[in-house]
Amino acid sequence: MIDVRELDALQIDALREVANIGAGHAATALSQMTSRRIGVNVPEIRIVRLEDVPELVGSAEEPVAAVLMQVLGDAPGRTVQIFPSVSASRIAAILLGREDVEFPAGFGELEQSVLKEVANILVGAYLSALSEFLGMVLIMSVPALAIDQAGAILSSTYLNFGDEGEYVFCIDTQLTVAEQSDPLRAHFLLVPDMVSLRVILRALRLG
Repeated sequence: MIDVRELDALQIDALREVANIGAGHAATALSQMTSRRIGVNVPEIRIVRLEDVPELVGSAEEPVAAVLMQVLGDAPGRTVQIFPSVSASRIAAILLGREDVEFPAGFGELEQSVLKEVANILVGAYLSALSEFLGMVLIMSVPALAIDQAGAILSSTYLNFGDEGEYVFCIDTQLTVAEQSDPLRAHFLLVPDMVSLRVILRALRLG
């Protein structure tokens, strides 16, 4: 069985290159959608245990918005796009042309729809880049949005992941918006099935 912790620097660099290509596509799509210059950067790709992911957003008790999707096609798996509370609030405000959107109290159907659309763009861009790079067909399912404490959302029971000790790819993402100094943080989790991980590594000619 492949353990993702054993991926070497060359493999991680290849995945980082794919993520950066996807980030470029996402930046273009988001800029066109908002008519504002938006940059998307990938400062780091990490391999972490599922149970440790809540700490990436601050604490297990912090409320977050998470968009959940299944990955279908040649390399099935799961994705989770996590927006910490500050990012979720600012993204909704920017796209809806408001000064502020309170999170989570102010997130009704419209605000949730906006976040799902942004996640669609980000996840779609990453998967499209991976698909082109590997010569595979990867399709994402209809998104489902959950708003709750990070620890509750990222529990193995809630997400139907294997178990709490399972390792996942975490692509840290920063969104920069013109005329705003502080970047918005987000975290893209990719959990390929074990068979899919072997397929991906073979396609990269690294496994």
